[in-house]
Amino acid sequence: MTYTPDTPAAPPPRLSRGAAPHVRTCLQVLPALVQGGVERGAIDMAIAQVNAGWRALVASSGGPLVRELTRGGAEHITLPLDTKNPFSMKKNVERLAAVLRDENVDLVHARSRAPAWSAWKAAQDAHIPFVTTFHSSYGLGPFGLKKAYNHVMTRGARVIAISAFIRDHILAEYGIDADRVRVIHRGVDTALLDPNCVSPQRLIQLTQRWRLPDDGRVITLPGRLTSWKGHMLLIDALAELKRRQPALKLRCIMLGQDQGRTAYRAAIMAHAAQRGVDGIVQIVDDCNDLPAAYMATDVVVSASTRPEAFGRVVAEAQAMGRPVVAPAHGATPEIILDGITGWLFTPGDAAALANALGNALALDRDGRVRLADAAITRARTLFDKAEMCAKTLAVYDEVLATASATT
Repeated sequence: MTYTPDTPAAPPPRLSRGAAPHVRTCLQVLPALVQGGVERGAIDMAIAQVNAGWRALVASSGGPLVRELTRGGAEHITLPLDTKNPFSMKKNVERLAAVLRDENVDLVHARSRAPAWSAWKAAQDAHIPFVTTFHSSYGLGPFGLKKAYNHVMTRGARVIAISAFIRDHILAEYGIDADRVRVIHRGVDTALLDPNCVSPQRLIQLTQRWRLPDDGRVITLPGRLTSWKGHMLLIDALAELKRRQPALKLRCIMLGQDQGRTAYRAAIMAHAAQRGVDGIVQIVDDCNDLPAAYMATDVVVSASTRPEAFGRVVAEAQAMGRPVVAPAHGATPEIILDGITGWLFTPGDAAALANALGNALALDRDGRVRLADAAITRARTLFDKAEMCAKTLAVYDEVLATASATT
């Protein structure tokens, strides 16, 4: 079985073994390079590998983020890794084995279950170290039938959990040795998400495009339009807030694409009308200037009804110094210092969400400055992508050193 490397990022000339030291090579595998936390982590890590002197390979079925990957100096290999067909997954073992052999790969890093099965078998056969990142508390399915399928994500020499919440889930459900698990929180781009870098012109352009009122307060819920993101819950909280403070002028931006869920989009607006807040709620499909969107916001909301494995929106909002409210489940309590960098509310409780929104909106100028300072410091210290990448490279070093010592 052979493969053809993508032409936009042809590999550099291979050095003969006698001419120069071998360049460490990591192959990351995931289904595709589209928008999402898994994809963002893979790209950030590939660029960090290049900057650290590694050769960075990423295998996927492709997607719009391939260009960003290759611009950063990494190489993309197109393989049908987005399939869950057992016969195709078996074929992918052969394809990945060819990549490992031909590209002299030192370490494989899997980020999703279906490609992880193929990559694990190929790496095992080639005696190459295998690392996984556990990005989610994957559903176990009826009677736990999917647990065996999920189990591949625990087969790494090291298993990276993207939060302590996910670590605890791994240990409780899969019973693996805790010594193999490393908690490395997801990282956000704090250089991009810097309130000092958002010019007045960018802010004016965005507020005009969204037609935001000059004298109102803006609440934003970023996240794709899917039911578990809590849009209906936020509408109920807005109705409660308006009941308590009828004179309060609000605009609620629900920022995210419906991805074809037009019925859900219509249901959001119908529910807003039913609760008497349809004049407040505005759905914005997309935004090409997220930092400006955060800066235009008085309160950022995460209202997820399911526990989130990390909660990127919460970390991003803190990096921008924005007050943020979020449910007290999943990894969110690891990100927010309640009452200091934001507010936690009882999951699924509209009245509790309204209370948190009221607290955030009641901040005076000095209170907002104190919160912003604390939130920005916390995000830059704990949730910067450079920190995430450095810790992941340290895991790679650890795994390779252990493998070298046992051969």
